[in-house]
Amino acid sequence: MVAILNNIKSGKLDCDAAVVISDNKDAAGLKKAAEFGVPVRTVEFKNKKQFNNELIELLNQFNVDYVALAGFMRVVSHEFVSAFENRILNIHPALLPSFKGLEAQTQALNAGVKIAGCTVHFVTDDLDGGPIIMQAAVPVSSSDTCKSLSERILKLEHIIYSRAIELLIKDKLEIKSGRVMIKDENIDPEQFIIVP
Repeated sequence: MVAILNNIKSGKLDCDAAVVISDNKDAAGLKKAAEFGVPVRTVEFKNKKQFNNELIELLNQFNVDYVALAGFMRVVSHEFVSAFENRILNIHPALLPSFKGLEAQTQALNAGVKIAGCTVHFVTDDLDGGPIIMQAAVPVSSSDTCKSLSERILKLEHIIYSRAIELLIKDKLEIKSGRVMIKDENIDPEQFIIVP
């Protein structure tokens, strides 16, 4: 979230942050967002239906066009996905479709993969299963721990999430048969895969 807000503030990302919402009133992200001058709100989780309905209502109150999930550790409802269909993005610390869900970096290390990374995807009803927009990869070394791998992946998350948001808000993406396609022939498809 902070990387996105920094890119908005610097003009690298041409949009406004309408609101930052958390289910934790003490979340560090709320304080950081407020420091950027972004309105912040908290939605207490009582049950999934109430939570999702309040999120939809708040996002509509702020006239939100697109939703970028960051550190959002709850499964959204069908109603939430439908309300913002093809306008919700998520970042996941794995090369989807591998290692969905929680502790993706630990899953990758336990599987012994030689390459790990992160994925920006559209949010659908399928957990971490929406159409993939962009990915970034890092090699996994034999000395990697979950912490060291996570730190390297996070650096790439900060790059690709803003790039994906920019493509979405500039209407450069479309979904065909479950795949994200580039609408602009001047955009090099290789920018959708980043390997440092």
